[in-house]
Amino acid sequence: MQSLLLLLLLLLAFTGAALEDREHWMNVGRVHLKNILSKQQNKNLAKNIIIFVGDGMGVATVTAARIFKGQQQGMVGAEKGSLVWETFPDVGLVKTYNVDKQVPDSAGTGTAIFTGVKTNLGVVGVDARVAKGKCDATQVRKAELESIFKWAQASGRLTGFVTTTRVTHATPSSTYGHTPHREWECNAKVPPEAADCVKDLARQLVEDEPGRNLRVYNMLEQNVLKFLNYFQVIFGGGLSPMGVVNYTGPDEEVCKRTDGRNLAQEWLLNKERAGLRAKFVQNSGELASVTSENDAVMGLFATNHMDYDAEREKGSEGSPSLLNMTVTALRLLKKGPNGFVLMVEGGLIDQAHHLNYARLALMETVGMEATVEAVLAMTSRKDTLVIVTADHSHTMTINGYPARGNDILGMAHNNPKRQPFETLTYANGPAYHQHLNNGTGENLWLDAGQMSNRGDPRYMHFAPIWIKSETHGGEDIAVYATGPFSHLFNGVHEQNYIAHAASCAGHFGPNAHLCKSSSSSHQVKPLIGLVTLSFMINAFLVKFR
Repeated sequence: MQSLLLLLLLLLAFTGAALEDREHWMNVGRVHLKNILSKQQNKNLAKNIIIFVGDGMGVATVTAARIFKGQQQGMVGAEKGSLVWETFPDVGLVKTYNVDKQVPDSAGTGTAIFTGVKTNLGVVGVDARVAKGKCDATQVRKAELESIFKWAQASGRLTGFVTTTRVTHATPSSTYGHTPHREWECNAKVPPEAADCVKDLARQLVEDEPGRNLRVYNMLEQNVLKFLNYFQVIFGGGLSPMGVVNYTGPDEEVCKRTDGRNLAQEWLLNKERAGLRAKFVQNSGELASVTSENDAVMGLFATNHMDYDAEREKGSEGSPSLLNMTVTALRLLKKGPNGFVLMVEGGLIDQAHHLNYARLALMETVGMEATVEAVLAMTSRKDTLVIVTADHSHTMTINGYPARGNDILGMAHNNPKRQPFETLTYANGPAYHQHLNNGTGENLWLDAGQMSNRGDPRYMHFAPIWIKSETHGGEDIAVYATGPFSHLFNGVHEQNYIAHAASCAGHFGPNAHLCKSSSSSHQVKPLIGLVTLSFMINAFLVKFR
């Protein structure tokens, strides 16, 4: 039925129907109502779960990206199409505040999404007993949280994540890390007084669960028999905090290891010693050489965050797109007989907003949509739950009274009697000085409509308050879902609910039993407990020595 609605709208667009009169809107409403009435709940087991996080992708960003995409295709842009997740059958709203803040950060929100527990701003993988930057080893251990990736691994699923930020950044580290400070990504950032309290996040990814593995030992000989659980896929930026290269570029906020360790090389050797077919790749050409025969792949494609898709080098020596990384990840994870859980982060939406780069933020959002479309084509709604959400919003707003069809990146009006201003503006950010005519010695705003660089992807949209990095927004964000148990996401939810719903739909973790009774599909058999498995292996070895 959704396709019928889209067809109706497209026919109107291309047949030159100029008047959207009463009959038009009655038909649109009727088709949409029939679509809602025809919905049936999918209660199959969610064998596979894919969570897309558009970092900073608030509702205003989704709306603007929808219009931007349509206008790039020559349409009016406001209603003649939808972003693919807007066609999902189930949609809800998510409350994003942190325990201690009305407006959140990505560490606290990422922790909520992936552990099922809300926490303080700036901390990763620990509950609200830990304050940002306060490291008491005993307290941190008590406050450590398990992520859905550990729950999934215990059920026999393959796991991994893809991001366009550093792999140690706030959102990806929320899938595996535990730290009182999100910026402790490398050893150099961990203060001396906290060195004995926690490892840096890069070490946690390589050395600890669920990033590394659970190991089964031969108790008699104390040697490793098999690596059971680990991230099969780790894709993103962050060569510097992982110690792969020495950072020599311009002054940039990026962790540089001072302990001489190359954690990517250690990761590779660790996997090879376990008999796994592991691979470490650093560019698009090397990523293309990855096959489904590989048991584990780490790809680090930038010293810091990856480049914006519009600016990245697209040859074999350059960095891959979010779509390229995600498709490769899916090929690796789909071979798991018990399914998989994958996180995909469009992390540069957030980075663009922080610098008031509205055009780049919309381009990154549309790029993430192409990735979602590819994932939908490679998976089945019968057994794969696809969730698209954000961690928080930003201060960008769509304002004024622009005419329908007006360039979403343009001016809000063309009335010569009024001060011109942009449709997309920010409440704060570094753009303040770009729009202030400081050269005259007077506090005068420049006419944005006359600025020659408005078409530049790095053009900064207006912000009336100066701050080095634009802040997040505190309003609710949306969650879109399709596949098994997608109906669980209808309504208004606390952000930590996402992990609980995923646990239920996938029959793993603390809520595994709640959806089993209504499921119409087979269940994944969890892995046998490590102790029991160890004794079974030992018994087998003793018998056949």
